[in-house]
Amino acid sequence: MSFDIHLSGHVKSLVEATLPGLVDSLVASGITAGDASLWGAAAEDEASKRLGWVEAVSVSRPLVAEIEALRAQLRAKGVTRVVLAGMGGSSLAPEVIAQTAGVPLVILDSTAPGQVLAALDGDAEAGDLTRTVLVVSSKSGSTVETDSAKRAFEAAFRDLGIDPRERIVVVTDPGSPLDQAARADGYTVFNADPTVGGRYSALTAFGLVPTGLAGVDIAELLDEAEASLLEVAIDSPDNPALVLAAAIAGGNGTDPAQDGNRAQARRDKLGLVTDGTHIVGLPDWIEQLVAESTGKQGTGILPVVLLPVSPELESRPADLQVVRLVDEAKEFHLFEHHEGEVLVSGSLGAQFVVWEYATAIAGRMLGINPFDQPDVESAKVAARGLLDARPAPTPPAFTVEGVEVRVSDPDLAASGTVAGVLDALWARLPEDGYVALQAYVNRLELPQLAGLRELVAADSGRPTTFGWGPRFLHSTGQYHKGGPANGVFLQILEQTDVDLEIPERPFTFGQLIQAQAAGDASVLSEGHGRPVVTLTLTDPQIEVLSLFEAAQ
Repeated sequence: MSFDIHLSGHVKSLVEATLPGLVDSLVASGITAGDASLWGAAAEDEASKRLGWVEAVSVSRPLVAEIEALRAQLRAKGVTRVVLAGMGGSSLAPEVIAQTAGVPLVILDSTAPGQVLAALDGDAEAGDLTRTVLVVSSKSGSTVETDSAKRAFEAAFRDLGIDPRERIVVVTDPGSPLDQAARADGYTVFNADPTVGGRYSALTAFGLVPTGLAGVDIAELLDEAEASLLEVAIDSPDNPALVLAAAIAGGNGTDPAQDGNRAQARRDKLGLVTDGTHIVGLPDWIEQLVAESTGKQGTGILPVVLLPVSPELESRPADLQVVRLVDEAKEFHLFEHHEGEVLVSGSLGAQFVVWEYATAIAGRMLGINPFDQPDVESAKVAARGLLDARPAPTPPAFTVEGVEVRVSDPDLAASGTVAGVLDALWARLPEDGYVALQAYVNRLELPQLAGLRELVAADSGRPTTFGWGPRFLHSTGQYHKGGPANGVFLQILEQTDVDLEIPERPFTFGQLIQAQAAGDASVLSEGHGRPVVTLTLTDPQIEVLSLFEAAQ
C-alpha cells in the first residue's frame, strides 16, 4: 500500500461512525466515474467541468517525454536554472515536488519588488539570467502576478540580447488569453487539462513541466500516484481517502447520504504537522487544497500549518484536529503520546491523490461545492480598483517604534501602543476563532517573519495561520472571506525604497503589492466585517520578533 493512515482516541470513534454512510453512498467509486451529481444540484454544472484530476496520471503520461526532450535541449545550450512564475496551485505543488526531490527550482509567487529582482538576478551557485528558463504558469491566463513577472523577464532577456521565445515556456489552459498570446508570439506552450481546477492540478502539466525541466523524475511521481488509484476508487472502509475525509470532516457538516441535518461543529481547524517525513513542504499544498475547496457558505475546514513544538500542540484547542505527516504510520507505537491525532504516511504521488479525493469527499460531507472559489476574485477586484484610482494613502492611526499602525476599527488603536492594539485584536476572537497573520514582504529578506506565527499563537491563545502575501490570496484567501466569520487579521507590510517597473503597465511591483494588501484588508473589513490590523515596518533595522515578544 502506498499510503498508510492510523487513528486513535476520539477521531477513531468518529471515523468508525462516519465510514458506513460514506461507503453506502458510493462516493469513492462515484468520483472515479466522474459523477458530478455527488455534490448536489447547485454544484453539478461546475463539478461536471472539474473532475479531470481523477484521470490526471494517464492524461499526463505523454507529457513526460516532451518535457524531458525540452530539458535536454535547454541543457545543451547551458540553460540549467529554472524559475517558475505562478500562483496558488501553479506554484505550491511544484514547490513540494522539487523540494522533496532535492532539485533546485526558483519559485516566484510574489509581487514584492525585491523578490522579483532576486529571481531576475540569480545567484553564484545556480547562475544568472543567461542560464535561466522561465516557466509562466497560469490556468486562467490572466493572473496579474504571473503576467507581471512574464513582462519583467521578457524585458530583462531582451536587455541581454536573448530572445525571450527561447527562454520562456508557458503552461496554461487551451484557449486562455495567455495561450492565444503566447502561441501568437512564438513561445513554447504546454496545455493542461481544462477540466482540472488549479488546486487539483499537481499531477498535470502545472506540476510536471516546471519540475521536469528542473530535473525531477516526474515519471516516478506518476508511478507513485498510479499505485494509489485503486485504493481510493473502492467503496470500502479501508479506502484511505474515505478514512481521511471522515477524520477531517466527520461531524462538521451535512452528508447528503445521511439524514440531512447539520451536526454540531466539532473540529473544524486542521493542524498539519510534519514529523520526520521525507516529503518537504506538503502542509502548504494541503493548506490551499483544503481551505480553498471547503471555505465557503459560512463553513469549512481551516488548515493550520504547525511545527512539532507549536503552542497549539500544547494547549490542544477543542476545535483542532491534528494530522501528523510521518515517515511510517504503521509505526504508530512511536507516537502513542499523541492520542487523538491522525498519522499519515506515503509516497508524494500517493499523498497528492489521497488528499485530493479526501478533500472532494469532505466537500460533500460539508454540503458545499469543493470545486469553486466564489470569494477569491473579490480581493483582486479591490486591488485593481485601487491601482486604477490611485487614492491617497490612508494615514496611520499612529506610528511608534518604527511601525505604522492602521486599523479597521478606531477602538483597536485606543491604547496607542502595538501591544495594546494586539491585545484589542485578540479580544475580538470568539471561542472558536482564529488569527490570520499575513506578511506582504520580500520573504527572502525577512524569512524570520514566519516565526511570528508561534508568538502570535501563544499570545492570542488560538490557532494561527501564516501566509506570505499575495501568495495566500490564492490559497486561504477564499476561506477568510467565505468561511466562518470567526477570524481576526494581522497584516505585516514593509516600507522599502526597492521597486521595479512592470513593462507596459502604469504601476510598479511595489504599488501592486501595496494595492493587493490594501484591497484584501478592505474586502475583509468593509465587505465582511472582519477586524483587520495593518503594521507597516518603516525602519529596516527593527527587530520584528523582539517587538512581538515585548508585546506578549
